Amino acid sequence: MDELVSRRGLRTPFIRVVRDGAPVDRARYTRSGGAGAEIGDQVAADLLLKLILDGSTVVLQGLHRVWPPLISFADTLAAELGHPVQVNAYITPPQSRGFDPHYDVHDVFVLQIAGRKRWLVHEPVVPLPLRSQPWRASSAGGPDVGPATAGPPTIDSVLSPGDAMYLPRGYLHSAAALGDVSAHLTVGVPAITRYALVEALCALAADDPVLRESLPIGVDLADSGALAADLAVTVQALVSRLAGATPADLVEHVRSEVWSATRAAPLAPLAQAAAIAALDAHTVVRRREHLRHRLHRIGDRVVVDLPDRTITLPAATGAALALLLAGGPITVADLPGLDPDERLVLVRRLLREAVLVPVR
Repeated sequence: MDELVSRRGLRTPFIRVVRDGAPVDRARYTRSGGAGAEIGDQVAADLLLKLILDGSTVVLQGLHRVWPPLISFADTLAAELGHPVQVNAYITPPQSRGFDPHYDVHDVFVLQIAGRKRWLVHEPVVPLPLRSQPWRASSAGGPDVGPATAGPPTIDSVLSPGDAMYLPRGYLHSAAALGDVSAHLTVGVPAITRYALVEALCALAADDPVLRESLPIGVDLADSGALAADLAVTVQALVSRLAGATPADLVEHVRSEVWSATRAAPLAPLAQAAAIAALDAHTVVRRREHLRHRLHRIGDRVVVDLPDRTITLPAATGAALALLLAGGPITVADLPGLDPDERLVLVRRLLREAVLVPVR
């Protein structure tokens, strides 16, 4: 934390500060970075120090994007789970607490790093909440968690360094530091749910002209009876359209959601440019780690689907592409089915597209 807030130009929203369950105004811990870095929301370490001494909790958000060991950890875990992964850190002064009892809309693994923290966990008031059902204080229109947290907790436990706890989404929880500064990571897993399949089915249903028809002119949308006929037609058309849906019909929608929430291993642009310039038959390359992709054929072309684009190449490159995308290191000269110039053209293209990286 000291490194990030004092030497890395950390900015909001990569940091939040909380005191007694309420967020602290960011103006109290940020200011301009000074000459040549006049960005107004950089963390001011001296201001942050005062808040920590007063008992505030520091939340470092998105560490899977800014701290190298956690970038590698989160990318590997996401690849193994098949679901996106995010990592935050919570640093709480002694005898202080961060947030009031609340729930998250993603699964959480709590990893205690330093100090001790007491956790109180209660049963959900919203079982398995979706991302569209986030926790809000009851005063802001959210569910009243008071009764749910008034009784004995499901878990009342103190975590020490090296301890871990799993919190399925929806479980109410709060924590307080004991005796010393406490630091823990929360590894969040915003899992793809069956509701994502419902959303994909709705997207699929949009190609039915009956479902795209307008409601009658002058319809009174406050009168449930006025909607009865249109609802019956809609349900019938929807059931008819969805009855024949197959996994292949839905995979594109769900794939896009998962792939857009994850990213490949970090890329070194200058090193990549140098590798392209020095490319020859003896260059060793491999697929960029954790790159989501799909290789298939359309007519006389082979297609590589990536999270944000599609690459189309001649069918003759198919065998070489399959070997390159398998992940292991390979020397350019060993690519099958192509002459020496074609091998260089293919590898250069994939290096430029950041699909491949050089092996040093």
